[in-house]
Amino acid sequence: MSHSARSKLDPHPYLAPRYWPLWLGFGLLRLAIQLPYRWQLALGALLGDLIRLTIPRRRHITETNIRLCFPQLDATEQRELVKQSFRSSGISLFEIGLCWWGSENKLGPLCHIDGLEHLEAARRQGKGVILFSAHFTCLEIGGRLLARHTPFYVMYKYHRNPLFEAVMKDGRERRFLGAIERSDVRSLIKTLKQGHACWYALDQDFGTVNAVFAPFFGIPAATLTSTSRIAKMTGAAVVPFFVRRLDDGSGYQLTLLPALDNFPSGNDQADATRTNALIENEARKTPAQYLWMHRRFKSRPEGEADVYRR
Repeated sequence: MSHSARSKLDPHPYLAPRYWPLWLGFGLLRLAIQLPYRWQLALGALLGDLIRLTIPRRRHITETNIRLCFPQLDATEQRELVKQSFRSSGISLFEIGLCWWGSENKLGPLCHIDGLEHLEAARRQGKGVILFSAHFTCLEIGGRLLARHTPFYVMYKYHRNPLFEAVMKDGRERRFLGAIERSDVRSLIKTLKQGHACWYALDQDFGTVNAVFAPFFGIPAATLTSTSRIAKMTGAAVVPFFVRRLDDGSGYQLTLLPALDNFPSGNDQADATRTNALIENEARKTPAQYLWMHRRFKSRPEGEADVYRR
């Protein structure tokens, strides 16, 4: 379906009072993205500070992840990284607004892209492309910026709030070829077999089913084997795609790497170790921009204790 053929979100099913606070939040966000970009960065950092101070559970998860992954940092350096991580997450909320509603004129100057030729080379093979990414805080805006240069599908996680789900899906379907819910593997495989590119990030802990323990920052992490299995089933190339927010406030660096050779290798453990290493390498470049709020090490090998237990 073409972008122009898609109908706009119908607000009528979501006018009940229980949705009013969320409508207010969306309205404020749409107003906020009219501000100069550097103001949005500053406000997002303040919002991140507020989240850090008011949501102790997420602060504890972030502190634990950073303590485990950066043992070489002293306590003061770890606290600073926690603070910067929350600030980056606060900024990401404004970036979601830019992704869904930002104008092309506002977004154009923020995009700096390298490696687009690698995606184009993979497309010329005549098969699908898995745009392999990870949960960095500027993931959402990175996808919107890449879509300005090349069309692709996106995978997303269903949101339990019906209004948020509807607005999120509407925003994505207007900017991308389409949005595929994460559990709809059949549609993903069909899309790849049709020769399309699909962007997804599967670097979170979804349990041990269809997963192996592979090192991430030297710690065994439950890692889905889906990338290997889907690449094998569809013949799709796997092109790594990463985004980082530039420190000078000039926007975002989008980087596409050459398609992974000899992938899948036939060894799920080796493949998971390889993809985790790619993500780790990128996270070490901008550690504050990785999503440390997630319980990446929730699942543990048999006999190991819960690392997040207080």
